[in-house]
Amino acid sequence: MISRFQVFALLWLVVGTAPAPAAETLRISAQSTGTFAWQLDVIRRHGLAQDAGLDLKISESASPDAGKLALNSGSVDLAVVDWLWVARARALGAKWLFYPYSSAAGAVMVKGDSPVREIKDLKDRVLGIAGGPLDKSWLIVQAAAIRQGIDLKRAAKLEYGAPPLISQKLQQGETEASLNFWNFCASLETRGYRRVLDVRDAEAALGLDQPVALIGYVFSEQFAANHRSTIDRFIAAAQKANDIMLRSDAEWEALRPLMSAEDDRTFKAYRDRTREGIPQRPVAAEEEDARTLFRALANIGGAPLVGPSQELDQGLYYRPTPGAEMEHCCRELIR
Repeated sequence: MISRFQVFALLWLVVGTAPAPAAETLRISAQSTGTFAWQLDVIRRHGLAQDAGLDLKISESASPDAGKLALNSGSVDLAVVDWLWVARARALGAKWLFYPYSSAAGAVMVKGDSPVREIKDLKDRVLGIAGGPLDKSWLIVQAAAIRQGIDLKRAAKLEYGAPPLISQKLQQGETEASLNFWNFCASLETRGYRRVLDVRDAEAALGLDQPVALIGYVFSEQFAANHRSTIDRFIAAAQKANDIMLRSDAEWEALRPLMSAEDDRTFKAYRDRTREGIPQRPVAAEEEDARTLFRALANIGGAPLVGPSQELDQGLYYRPTPGAEMEHCCRELIR
């Protein structure tokens, strides 16, 4: 009689010699100078996509808006996009899904010796704002300032512009304060500039338990319905990359050529701020705070900002299949 061990060995031989299924393709848009490119590099160097049975096809984009256009055109399956853009699109009928990527946010910055110490000190001063009047960080700061009794739209002298321009205006003294993206703020901090109000603190002032991830992985409902396992495995690989980035300083040395950090202090500031922004709580908790934030922004920006709805769409947040990562690991073991 054939022993159980012999049967197991025979089955293992049959399974082991079977051809491995082809990796599934996931088309991704990533800004070449953004932090998503750093995460994708970690995924590539550690073989995390290969381990997940994925073939990532990366299309470089010049800006976040280019990623939105690529999603709308159907030329990519996934991109890292603004939470508020997705929320507004869903309110208007588009079927995008969002999964948290980062809560890193900017701040209102001033020179180290500036007399501006708190947000109310911006009255009658020139405030530069990266982006336009409906930029999400600007709206969050406005809402928090109103809670403190100051309407910055009326009290301050506002100038809008691209992030590099706003940073230069502050350094050249053309503005007395600036609200900029997190990486520009991190760079300014290394030069002696200081924060008057962090956007994350402004979120807390609006009643949030923790900062909301203001950017995330975005893909269509239809793609998720047809390729749910693909999305789940990519998210699992991305979370493994996050774990590596959180724990390993050596990993950041490998990433340094991609980071465009002009000196060690800027490099460390980029590293530390990126780590701070990595989400580490359940999606349900993110969504609960996002609802609070959405209502506050709807009160400030109205329909031009959030669309016809005053409440966050209940279907906006994607939830991976429970146990999807474990299921894939079992398939890999059998393979």
